[in-house]
Amino acid sequence: MNSTSKVIVGILGAAAAGVIVGMLIAPEKGEDLRKNIKKTTDDWLDDVAQWMGKGKSFLSEMKDRASEEVEDATSEASQGINGLKENLGRRKQ
Repeated sequence: MNSTSKVIVGILGAAAAGVIVGMLIAPEKGEDLRKNIKKTTDDWLDDVAQWMGKGKSFLSEMKDRASEEVEDATSEASQGINGLKENLGRRKQ
């Protein structure tokens, strides 16, 4: 996990802890509190799932772009090598 990921996970963890502590301290009936905690948790899980989906889409797109760039570079290099071979062949004659 890189440092940016660690920071994001830390921030999300701290936010979750803060919300949970706030809910536990709030003067609410136990049943209502549990419902609120469940709803908040479900909302967060939905948000995280959306972020992960966007991240996967982004990474997939970047992978496709990188593959295209590699193919283009390989094609250009191959054309350059073929051109050099032709020039060398002409010079030998």
